[in-house]
Amino acid sequence: MTKGFIKLLSGVLLLGCSLLPWNATADKTSAIPGGSLPAFSANQAERLLVQSLLEINEGRLREALGTIDQLLQAVPNFRLAHLVRGDLLMVFAQQATKLGDDSNAAVLSDFQEEAKARIERHLDNPHEGKIPDVLWRMAPEQRYAIVVDAAKSRLYVYQNRDNQPHYLVDYYITMGKNGSEKFTEGDKRTPLGVYTAGKKLERKLPDFYGEASYPLNYPNPLDRQQGRKGHGIWLHGTPKDVYSRPPKASDGCVVIANPDLQTLTPVLQQGTTPVIISNSLQWITPAEVNRRQAALDQAIEQWRHDWETQNTEHYLAHYAEGFFSNQGDLKNWSENKRRIQASKAKVQIGLSNISMFRYPNGPASMVQVSFDQDYKSDILANRMKKQQYWIWDNQRWKIMYEGPA
Repeated sequence: MTKGFIKLLSGVLLLGCSLLPWNATADKTSAIPGGSLPAFSANQAERLLVQSLLEINEGRLREALGTIDQLLQAVPNFRLAHLVRGDLLMVFAQQATKLGDDSNAAVLSDFQEEAKARIERHLDNPHEGKIPDVLWRMAPEQRYAIVVDAAKSRLYVYQNRDNQPHYLVDYYITMGKNGSEKFTEGDKRTPLGVYTAGKKLERKLPDFYGEASYPLNYPNPLDRQQGRKGHGIWLHGTPKDVYSRPPKASDGCVVIANPDLQTLTPVLQQGTTPVIISNSLQWITPAEVNRRQAALDQAIEQWRHDWETQNTEHYLAHYAEGFFSNQGDLKNWSENKRRIQASKAKVQIGLSNISMFRYPNGPASMVQVSFDQDYKSDILANRMKKQQYWIWDNQRWKIMYEGPA
């Protein structure tokens, strides 16, 4: 084999697991309800790429060349596939490839990392029978949720069925050049947290951003509280002549192949889809999810009850010492609530459309909770969307942030 080919596969061979024969049923392409998949889907492209690499690893080079040719006929701008094909042809010709030269080590390393990320996904199916630990509860109005595993260069799509998240499909993605944990403007890092993908940007953008761009609401309230800077974090596509980019190649955005982005149109078109970006995604059973959210459910209901009954001190005991809001810290919040509730006016508080997402990589065990709040009193009646961050503090759930959603 050529230098380039050996280097390309070295990351795969060092995964610490055996390369099993390809199982065509391991990755079924799922159509997103209300949308349409391209004639040749993105998951089919990745399946053929991985199949060719496994065939090479087994020494079946002619079969691998046929597989890669089939892939490139359907996806001619897949650069990693071109590299594999070029190395295969050079093996047959007993020559060295330009991409395999040490002078192109950086380029080759990018391809190696992409191949590694794609093969790792197809040797493991973490979603089977389990749920990402960040998806505690989707609100009835949230039809879909997107979960990104930054460490694995993977984006997972879940659909809300009967108030339970159900796996639909997943895609390879590109993150920031310098990794995750964005903190300053221009640091070329992707933020970690719970965000919302806004509606597609309608203005015409350079080809660099692909067929569509959806802005994420970074920085969110927690980001601002922590002093995180920057803006313009989007979920967007790739240039027309590039099928996919290396795992770490963006300026901080989440980048996905254009065919994949097309399938996400029905998921993103409402402009309210939650996007949760984690760097250490864990997978748990639905039963464990239900167990974890039960205690928080109880805390939220007790908070609502103490507010509705105007039990001011019990109500304020639900707030953490480090609480913050648009109105200030816990001291300001407490003074304002004591003044308002001094009259013990009769009020009714109703909560609906509750969502719960465990905040990834947070400063403590934290869950972002959003809901519709109905407030009624003798002098006021309003309905608003509210957002809170609840943290596990001294063996109980407390509110760290509260504000409009």
